[in-house]
Amino acid sequence: MQTFSLEREQWLPRNLNEVFAFFSRPENLQRITPPWLDFRMVEAPKELAPGALIRYRLNWHRLPIWWKTEISEWNPPHRFVDRALSGPYALWNHEHLFESYDGGTTMRDRVTYALPFGWLGSVAQSLWVRRDVEKIFDYRAEKMRQLFPA
Repeated sequence: MQTFSLEREQWLPRNLNEVFAFFSRPENLQRITPPWLDFRMVEAPKELAPGALIRYRLNWHRLPIWWKTEISEWNPPHRFVDRALSGPYALWNHEHLFESYDGGTTMRDRVTYALPFGWLGSVAQSLWVRRDVEKIFDYRAEKMRQLFPA
């Protein structure tokens, strides 16, 4: 299985606890997901914790997708990891890192993912998936700048 990765870093002019608290509330995921995905939270706990399960529904290029993730690691206010249990990826592991820096918070995302369908998945990665994953995280960065202005 061929794996792919995406890493992003963003500084926000807010303290560590405030930024982490935002990401601790599952409903905020919908706020930072692009509207073109028609993302809907189906089931989620009020706050994240180890073992928490979150179920979503979204549309990818008009294809309905159901996705279930689990919080596999939880270390407030510095780190947590969500991993897919089911959904469009053969592997999805998203590490969220938070660090106090220069009067604010540096937030890092490290995503490792793999696609199903062997060589067809690799073709899809080249044609659409990589670009779409990057666009999702570009949108998220812009939204975070709006939600946490200087």
